Amino acid sequence: MTLVFTVATPADVEAVVRLRAAVAEDLTQRYGRGHWTSVGTEKSVLRDIRTSQVLLAWEGVIAVATTRLAAKRPWAIDPKYFTSRSRVLYMTDMAVAPRCQRLGIGRRCLEHARIVAAEWPAEAIRLDAYDGPAGAGAFYAKCGFAERGRISYRSTPLIYFEMLL
Repeated sequence: MTLVFTVATPADVEAVVRLRAAVAEDLTQRYGRGHWTSVGTEKSVLRDIRTSQVLLAWEGVIAVATTRLAAKRPWAIDPKYFTSRSRVLYMTDMAVAPRCQRLGIGRRCLEHARIVAAEWPAEAIRLDAYDGPAGAGAFYAKCGFAERGRISYRSTPLIYFEMLL
């Protein structure tokens, strides 16, 4: 599959919302309602585009994967679990279209995010994943992220991951 990676612009808001919604619906059908069930709005995606880099993977004119890199630490991530670094990016909102999962697209999206982060420049990428059946922890570990801790944030079990660049 030929993928083209771009940084989302306001013109891409609908594609990002649609992709995130498809993944949320798929996870909800497979695992029931959870934190993954909520769907962002056009307003929240526009905010993401203004405050971070929302990366998109395209197969032709169809957005098939997205993730977001930001310098601002998300509220659920506790820095005490991670390697001491001054230039860190946080990855959130990873989504691969359900029909495209298990085809290597997620891995390619993470590889592209690593390149973008290194050029930022950043010294590490940090993220959290649900610690449970709907979580992607095993995927991040296979892609080279190191587990840094397991916590419960507001009754939600999470695994912290980090990739040093």
